[in-house]
Formats: sequence, structure tokens, C-alpha cells
Amino acid sequence: MPFTLPSLPYAANALEPSIDAMTMEIHHGRHHKAYVDNLNKALESQAALASKPINQLLREIKDVPENIRQAVINNGGGHANHAMFWEIMGPGAGGNPSGPLADDIKTTFGDFAAFQAQIKQAGVGRFGSGWAWLVLAGGKLQILSTANQDSPLMVGQVPIMGVDVWEHAYYLKYQNKRPDYIDAWWKVVNWNTVGKRYSEAKAGKI
Repeated sequence: MPFTLPSLPYAANALEPSIDAMTMEIHHGRHHKAYVDNLNKALESQAALASKPINQLLREIKDVPENIRQAVINNGGGHANHAMFWEIMGPGAGGNPSGPLADDIKTTFGDFAAFQAQIKQAGVGRFGSGWAWLVLAGGKLQILSTANQDSPLMVGQVPIMGVDVWEHAYYLKYQNKRPDYIDAWWKVVNWNTVGKRYSEAKAGKI
């Protein structure tokens, strides 16, 4: 069964003023849709691979034939990354995490402000296009960045939260001011969803 574009869980203008409606419409309806379409095209003759859940497909990326592997990395990663991205944002969100995630952020990074600063540095410091991530790696939280649409799943890490720092995610509103975009992004983070992802990751369900 072909991969499909998930619907946004809120209206395109729901994240304003942090993220404008036109950016959301283009980002979801064009960019994410293109990743889904191109992933399905790459897997046209690979029914067994196309039937795998996207996270499994990326975890087992070495099983993908070499002639289509990069297309699956680019487009499968783009699909998985964005499917998560829409879910971890929401209207009326922001603030601070709570529960086990908040406790482990404090233990690992010192405090929430230090955690935010490290995420921001990972995003601002990424040359060109990519993502800043909070991942679960070896049972511990870790902050890192990846290029393009590379997924942490491909190297055995579980993405808990990711900030898209491709220019298409912010350029209409913020132009070249990536740091301002990241600062505004914190106001739309849905910590309930991120916390749930963390619990599921620790339980091996992502």
C-alpha cells in the first residue's frame, strides 16, 4: 500500500504568529507531499519494502537496494521527519515540558534553558538544510543535528523532537533569521505529544 500524506492535525493558520499560514500550506501540501510521492515512486517495484512502516523502513535502510537507497533516505526521511513535525506542534502550546521528560531533560542538560540553548545551537549551527534533534540514544537523551532529511532512525536513534531548519520551514516569515525562527518555534511545541513520544520511545514503541 502506498505511503500517504497525513492531514495536518490543525488548521494551516493555527500556529500563527510563530509560523504563518502560507508557510504551513506550502510546507505540508507541497514539500511533504513531494516526499511522499517520490518515496512511492522509488519503491514502485519493491512491494515488500513499500509494505513496511516508515520507521522500520528507515531502521533497515541497509536492506534497501543501493540503486534506490538514497532516494529512500531523502524521501522516506522527509516523510517520517515531517509526519513527526506536524504532531509535535500545536495551537496554544509552548511553555515547559512536565513529567519524566522534564525530569530527564534537567538531569541530562542541567535545566530547560540550557536544553533550549543546545537545541538552538544545533539548529543554527547546521550548515545548509537539515534538522536539530532531541533523540533517545542508548537509553539516554542526546541533542544532535542531521543534514538534509537524514533520519536518526537510520543509526539506531529514536527521534523524540525535531526542529526543521530547512529554509522552506521559515524563509517566508523570517528570511535568513534562523535564530529568530527557532526562538518563535518554542511557542508552538506541544509538550504533551513530545512527552508521549518520549514514553513510547523508552518502551520501544517508536
